[in-house]
Amino acid sequence: MAEESWGRVADDGTVFVRTKDGERTVGQWPDANPEEALAFYTRRYDALAFEVDLLEKRVQAGTVSPDDARAAVKKVTSSITDAQAVGDLDGLLTRLEALTPLVAQQREKKKAERAAKVEEAREAKTKIATEAETIAAGTDWRHGVTRLRELLDEWKALPRLDKSSDDELWHRFSSARTTYTRHRKQHFAELSSKRDEAATVKERLAAEAETIATSTDWGPTSGRFRDLMRQWKAAGPAPREVDDKLWARFRSAQDTFFGARDAVQAEENVEQQANLQAKEALLVEIEAILPVNDAKAARDQLRGLLDRWDEIGKVPRDSMRSIDGRLRAVEQAVKSAEDEVWNNTNPEARARAEATVKQLQSLITDLEKQATKHESQGNARKAKEAREAIAARREWLTQAQNALSDFS
Repeated sequence: MAEESWGRVADDGTVFVRTKDGERTVGQWPDANPEEALAFYTRRYDALAFEVDLLEKRVQAGTVSPDDARAAVKKVTSSITDAQAVGDLDGLLTRLEALTPLVAQQREKKKAERAAKVEEAREAKTKIATEAETIAAGTDWRHGVTRLRELLDEWKALPRLDKSSDDELWHRFSSARTTYTRHRKQHFAELSSKRDEAATVKERLAAEAETIATSTDWGPTSGRFRDLMRQWKAAGPAPREVDDKLWARFRSAQDTFFGARDAVQAEENVEQQANLQAKEALLVEIEAILPVNDAKAARDQLRGLLDRWDEIGKVPRDSMRSIDGRLRAVEQAVKSAEDEVWNNTNPEARARAEATVKQLQSLITDLEKQATKHESQGNARKAKEAREAIAARREWLTQAQNALSDFS
């Protein structure tokens, strides 16, 4: 009989394994070498030990799910319990039993992780629903639709929650998408209607622009084109292809009119520059009238020069103020000289001056009589008052006589 610490081979070839519960038969190997028989069943044990080693490593490394680990432990335990092998089967079972609390611990950890992921998913889905509702309440028709698609992809990538919570959040999200889509379609329908209206308005504006494009009434027509442009901008966009064609017509009409106007103005500018040079030369003659010594002669000379001035014609707008200012200065000087002559020869003013002189002379005569009377009566106070009044009137008389002497 051959034997070792974990098993033996009986003389009849029966192979036994020793466990804590005693010996049990694992097989027979009649007419065979006992050592070979034990080696055969020991190799079976080694295979089981390898399986336990591998399972331990996978469980400890966490590369197998707790459910799969528990099933594997149960399966391997069952295999070892009835194994036809020779070796420390109890030791293998003990090692497997040691995995049970670890698997339970991992199960709880996985459960907590799943709960955390579910909570994260709940928060993420709540955030998605809230953002979708915000988009639905807004008017970002260009980027909103793209963002809602992105949110839908994010939703699909998240794990499901409990049915009640998941359905509630999905209803919020779905309703927001539906609301946004409805409002967006309504917006673009209104926009399309407005663009059609804009096309009608711009067709009318382009037609009018073409009608007045050949006008030579430069001022009013320029103003009308400005009005048409304001109306064009206020009309808003038409459908792109239509808008481009109408704008080409409108712009062409503008170019026709303003091109013709600019050509005429260019010719006028050449003429006006020549007029400016002529008026500047004439101003030298006009300013030579100053200073005015003879108002009548100055007026006669200025009148002839002004006739020549008017015959010259228009000058560039930016030069008008300068040369007109110089001309006005000469005209004002001549007028001032004429006013002075008139004031000095005005018969009414002379008569008023003469009357003032006579009135003061008469008043002084009366005051002298009063002063003499008061002096003869010995009334010094009243005599003094009369003499003071006479002195004041004499000063006034001197001024009045000087004013009268100015009249010739």
